[in-house]
Amino acid sequence: MKDIIAIAKALSDENRVKALALLCNREICVCQIVAFLKLAPSTVSKHMSILKAAGLVISRKDERWQYYRLAKKDAGPAVADILNWLIRHLGKKNGKTVCCGIPIPKSILEKKCLNNKC
Repeated sequence: MKDIIAIAKALSDENRVKALALLCNREICVCQIVAFLKLAPSTVSKHMSILKAAGLVISRKDERWQYYRLAKKDAGPAVADILNWLIRHLGKKNGKTVCCGIPIPKSILEKKCLNNKC
């Protein structure tokens, strides 16, 4: 029951849903998520920590930069079901260059980090 409540809370914010949609089929540096959402780095970090606590994303650290991806393989049954549902439904609205009606920066499409130090 706690897992379902954590997932529901994580999905209750538009920016967190957009971040999940952006992570579909890619691993992204937090600096790219910041640029995409146009939010302060601290705000994005908080959003990502909520998604991580719900088990929806996995992170890895490379030097000082945090990278995120969906927790598909490592997810429990409830998370896997939710991620599959999100991908199915958000995927219909997303193109290769647009996510949730927002153009995806070229650097993300080309898998280039926005911060040269990443």
